[in-house]
Amino acid sequence: MNREISFSIVGSGGEGAVVAGDIVAMACASEGLHVIKSEAYGPQIRGGESSCTVRISSAPIFAQPGALDALVVFSWSDYERFHDELQPGADCAVFYDAADKPGYGAAADLVPVPFMKGSKNIFALGLLASLFGLPLEAIRSAVRLRFSKKSASVIETNLRAFDEGVAFQSNATPRPLTYTRTEPRLLMSGNEASVYGALHAGCTFFAGYPITPSTEILQLLSQWLPKVGASCIQTEDELSAIGAVIGASFAGAKAMTATSGPGLSLMAEMVGLASIAEVPAVIIDVQRGGPSTGIPTKSEQSDLLHAVFASHGDTPRVVLACCDVEDAFHTTVDAFNIAEEYQLPVIVLSDQLIAQRRETIERASFKHDVQHRRLADGKSFQRYVDTEDGVSPMTIPGMDGGMYQTNGLEHDELGRPSSMFSIHEKMNAKRYRKLTSIAKKYRLYQTIGRERPDLGIVCWGSSAGPVREALDALNVGDLRVAAFIPKILAPLPAAELQTFADSCERLLVIDLSYAGQFHQYLRSQIDLPRAKTNVLSRSGGKALAVSEVISTVRHLLGAEMLEETLV
Repeated sequence: MNREISFSIVGSGGEGAVVAGDIVAMACASEGLHVIKSEAYGPQIRGGESSCTVRISSAPIFAQPGALDALVVFSWSDYERFHDELQPGADCAVFYDAADKPGYGAAADLVPVPFMKGSKNIFALGLLASLFGLPLEAIRSAVRLRFSKKSASVIETNLRAFDEGVAFQSNATPRPLTYTRTEPRLLMSGNEASVYGALHAGCTFFAGYPITPSTEILQLLSQWLPKVGASCIQTEDELSAIGAVIGASFAGAKAMTATSGPGLSLMAEMVGLASIAEVPAVIIDVQRGGPSTGIPTKSEQSDLLHAVFASHGDTPRVVLACCDVEDAFHTTVDAFNIAEEYQLPVIVLSDQLIAQRRETIERASFKHDVQHRRLADGKSFQRYVDTEDGVSPMTIPGMDGGMYQTNGLEHDELGRPSSMFSIHEKMNAKRYRKLTSIAKKYRLYQTIGRERPDLGIVCWGSSAGPVREALDALNVGDLRVAAFIPKILAPLPAAELQTFADSCERLLVIDLSYAGQFHQYLRSQIDLPRAKTNVLSRSGGKALAVSEVISTVRHLLGAEMLEETLV
């Protein structure tokens, strides 16, 4: 029985590889299947190589596929740019353009195809649907929906291309997917989930500048916010965007921006302003490869130290990280809740792998309580009065008795500028006291796997999915492996993580940063004994694979031990 399949389509920009993936993902989600569809591009503004990878399963899945069951290659030169990311399995069916000399010879099924011009991506869908026994009528419906804004002749041309692909006779061995149709599942990207989270949380103002791979957040909110009487503006740069967010929040709006690493760098000074003026602000950072312009179209987890520490001076802020598409919704709501309740900047770390992949989600999962700003009544009002949890009463312009002085200078409890050491020390302590309160209230972390593990894994963000699937494969017999996944990185749940680390015989820290930023950060927060701590850190640009985690654990625990356990 074949309960899971995966395939990739590779071509040049404009050949529709990603469109084809969207269509088949939509169709399979409508049948109740579990789907993860990811995409990758070259760094060019227009044109260049593009790829789409789709994993379809009758059971829940949490990560990118490993070895592919099928590969469609419109151009071998384009595939060459992805060959170290897209790995065909031993019996992978490789469909390639018959007019292009084969560039890959190790596949069991190497199938030349006379791809037609114009609709080769939809023709390829027909090939894949026939090979894997995918729901034909559901795909036809998805084709009609995808091209619904086009003319009837365009829709008909694509449907005909699909049927011709289904009917094409090849020497590839059929391997139909086994599944039972169930209720349709939602299908969305991480950026879309972040947008819905913002809307659910009551966001009424967004300012941003287009930057890959966060641009879809700006695009979607520019469509939705005006419909609910809210505002969205595109600014001239990221510095202006965060300035507008702080201004709007000061005026009473729930305000947010979204960016990627280069934009977050520009926002560093303004993060300090939001922190010292105690103004709520939400910043979503969709990480990409760095530094500088780096790799705009690929994932990396190398903005961590910047998010946690950047900005001059002592600058308390909260840093959250989402683990998958569904989690992007909940993390965004948490970000607004924390920002509004505790009056400080909150940074959400997403990444390209989460933001631009499409994933099936249960409809019932879109529930999350919403917190609102604590507002003063205007009586005996001291804007920055020192309190037990560090949170002072706040007003918005126009409230009776709510006028106060504020700016980026250090100040006393009334907001009056002061350079006195005693006041600076007192206000620093007040602002940092918020983090203690937040850590107690928002216990955002997850532990999975066995108790008293032989090996414990600590990871974050998009690395969580591959680790979760690896644990399912490893935890058989007497082997004991577990994972600790913090979703709030600052303030880190240090006590809970220390308890987890102490319970493990060995530790493995994982992140996609060449410098091992996560490991460096953990060592600054908890005791990680060198003798039992190992690190898997590498550059981004390629998703963490389940097999990569498994092979690392095998090496650390000893292949012989694992062979005995897995028999």
